[in-house]
Amino acid sequence: MKFDTPATRNPIDQMKVVGRAHDRIDGPLKTTGTAPYAYEWHDEIPGAAYGYVVGSAIAKGRITAMDLHEAETAPGVLAIVTADNAGKLGKGDMNAATLLGGPAIEHYHQAIAVVVAETFEQARAAASLIHVKYLREPGAFSLAAQKPAVTTPPEDTPDKTAGDFTTAFAASAVQHDATYTTPDQSHMAMEPHTSLAVWEGDKLILRTSNQMIAWCRSELAKTLNIPEEKVRVISPYIGGGFGGKLFLRSDAVLAALAARAANRPVKVMLPRPLIPNNTTHRPATIQHIRIGTDEKGRITAIAHESWSGNLPGGTPETAVQQSELLYAGKNRLTGLRLAQLDLPEGNAMRAPGEAPGLMALEIAIDEVAEKAGVDPVEFRILNDTQVDPLNTGRFFSRRQLIECLRTGAEKFGWHRRNATPAQVRDGRWLMGIGVAAGFRNNLLEKSGARVHLDAQGVVTVETDMTDIGTGSYTIIAQTAAEMLGVPLEKVVVRLGDSDFPVSAGSGGQWGANTSTAGVYAACVKLREAIAEKLGFDADSAVFTDELICQGDRTASLAQAAASGTITVEDTIEFVGLDKTFQQSTFAAHFVEVGVDIATGETRVRRMLAVCAAGRILNPKTARSQVIGAMTMGIGAALTEELNVDTTLGYFVNHDLAAYEVPVHADIPDQEVIFLDDTDPVSSPMKAKGVGELGLCGVSAAIANAIYNATGVRVRDYPVTLDKLIGGLPELG
Repeated sequence: MKFDTPATRNPIDQMKVVGRAHDRIDGPLKTTGTAPYAYEWHDEIPGAAYGYVVGSAIAKGRITAMDLHEAETAPGVLAIVTADNAGKLGKGDMNAATLLGGPAIEHYHQAIAVVVAETFEQARAAASLIHVKYLREPGAFSLAAQKPAVTTPPEDTPDKTAGDFTTAFAASAVQHDATYTTPDQSHMAMEPHTSLAVWEGDKLILRTSNQMIAWCRSELAKTLNIPEEKVRVISPYIGGGFGGKLFLRSDAVLAALAARAANRPVKVMLPRPLIPNNTTHRPATIQHIRIGTDEKGRITAIAHESWSGNLPGGTPETAVQQSELLYAGKNRLTGLRLAQLDLPEGNAMRAPGEAPGLMALEIAIDEVAEKAGVDPVEFRILNDTQVDPLNTGRFFSRRQLIECLRTGAEKFGWHRRNATPAQVRDGRWLMGIGVAAGFRNNLLEKSGARVHLDAQGVVTVETDMTDIGTGSYTIIAQTAAEMLGVPLEKVVVRLGDSDFPVSAGSGGQWGANTSTAGVYAACVKLREAIAEKLGFDADSAVFTDELICQGDRTASLAQAAASGTITVEDTIEFVGLDKTFQQSTFAAHFVEVGVDIATGETRVRRMLAVCAAGRILNPKTARSQVIGAMTMGIGAALTEELNVDTTLGYFVNHDLAAYEVPVHADIPDQEVIFLDDTDPVSSPMKAKGVGELGLCGVSAAIANAIYNATGVRVRDYPVTLDKLIGGLPELG
């Protein structure tokens, strides 16, 4: 099915099942421990051996010698795989780093060997007996040190300009010019990167934790130099990914190589300390923002440039993309700068680009609003735009930022905010309220599904879409139930298997909208097949209560499949509408904080997110995504930072003991409001994603609230107490 014109009325608009707050259908499996995650296929794959990964002890250089003898003769050891004996390996298109290093070392904790043994303990003990000698080389480990030499954009990401920024900024009545920094951050998903590999002859079956099944399959085939049809990837349940499991990682490659070497199933799990240094992370940024306004606060000039670093072949953090679209202003400049660093690979982390970009932009917006003497909410409303500022003939399909801000301000009690900082006290706590806009582009990806109807009237949906804890099973079941007029209990959903049709996968906030649109397309075909089988007109027939009805004639759906299961398959393809319309999602984030006047300790007391993201397919699961994102935003604002050893080139706090992640219990009050919205330009579902939007802007709202509480403006994340304590008011 090609989606090339805006959606008109269709069966989803009935909203008998879609749009309702259903419990997650996979919930009972997860709460009883019967949902098999990648490390847990004990019954299906008995007798699996264990692989333990050895990571490089240097960040850059070469291995000069590797002595395996003591490890090979250790109890229980079945095989040891290194770059020397793994055979010739290829390299996928989506990795900057090589997934099995040696002799060259590209980053700290790069995998250089996997030890396979009968038990995990034996594999770990033997791994400690491998003796490696290195020739260390100097590396570049500091973005700040590299920044002065990086002045031009990467070849494939040129600057975007409109008007004459330099002249307009110089002539602006109000000017703001400041630099902001965000640190390296880790996904820290609860489930580590894990894979279980089995070879059946020359065919590899990999049970893994991966958000994008088709990407994983093709990249693994390229790496192992085998045909793609010889690889099957299975990932029905994922214990969190946040972008860290979008791509093929070393656990999958090493499990496959180890299983081949040991000639038996092998499971590999990256130990927690290896995950920040061995997989991907959100790279640090240095962001230079300049904003000029007229006397009334209207933006006349806006520039946002961002520096980030990566390994050779890596890409920049796209931290300026929201600044291209969020606010009006005729004179504009946005640009990315990429430094070559020898740190672990930087790549996507929940809301890549907008999340760190808004951390800077939305502080800058508050600062220039204060200089202009305009309330921060009103400043954002004043500078709203209904068109793409770089292409004014291209309108937003839906843009409700003003409504988000107005609704949130009223609900949160913004009118009670004291605009003068450091004036409100609650005992020893300095109190403050902050706001920030949220923005995330609506990305669309082709997505397919297969749908069956059997003689019992059960509808089964198959797609390689994944569920990373966001509710994919449930919203896909709701879509099929709505389209075919059956209860949710008569829908079976099977996900995360490369034997199923290729979906959009879970990433970029596109998963919910596009995967359900793919199911919609397949269900349209199934409705046609049922109607043809029973002699109905598919265009005018109504599917309801497990029946197909037309005029005074009805028949059961099961009757259509009485002689055999009906199976259809289709794919939704999005064609052309993105050229006519800018598709984005919007939010307003409001936060109240208390800052201890003696210590600078910050506590978030209240949070509100008002989101406009098209049709909300399941308000219950969508709310869970948003409050989880809001909590993640607190971490980015206050605690989360991978500390870089700039001498040795590694992340020091590489586990959950030292990398501090907030939890819901840290916030007494979180509220989410979804505006009533449908976007027919987005898909037949008229939906958009919301899980990343819930993060975008949160950290800036917290930083702005801290400023309102204390009068201390911090532009370097995280906003830790040491950055506040020197500027706090005198005790008294």
